[in-house]
Amino acid sequence: MSFVRWALVCVPLIMLLGFLSGRSVPSGDQNLWYQALEKPAVTPPGWVFPVAWTTLYILLGLALAAILNARGARGRAAAVGLFAAQFALNLAWTPLFFGAHRVGAALLVITVMLLLAIATTVAFARIREAAAWMMVPYLVWLSFAAVLTWRIDQLNPDAETLVPSARTSQVIG
Repeated sequence: MSFVRWALVCVPLIMLLGFLSGRSVPSGDQNLWYQALEKPAVTPPGWVFPVAWTTLYILLGLALAAILNARGARGRAAAVGLFAAQFALNLAWTPLFFGAHRVGAALLVITVMLLLAIATTVAFARIREAAAWMMVPYLVWLSFAAVLTWRIDQLNPDAETLVPSARTSQVIG
């Protein structure tokens, strides 16, 4: 029952933080700057991103809940710390890419995020194998997103100057 309690806290919290990050600036097809970018042919349609992120945030919340429920497990604090570090970068990526139009910096952030997510998955596997498996779709999606970001950076060397960056928040107002 303790896992269920952790899940009832972790899943909504991760989803809320992800939602707030995604709504902090216009993103996806709602972002005029993003619309103006040349994108790789493998870029999915806009509706895929909220579906994918909702699914991934649910899995991340469940994985974290499984680790938090593993009281007394060796490496638990380090695993949670790694999770928090990669998730903080996750939350920073959208405002950096869509708001500040810093594609190169966003590529660096997503690369570090992916490396930390891999380390998190390894740390989770040492505690609860199921938690590590719940991280795998996230690793795949981050890898794909990193490739998309890299290609957008290549295709748009002047991306930062296409249009003024969004400085206002969609969350309030």
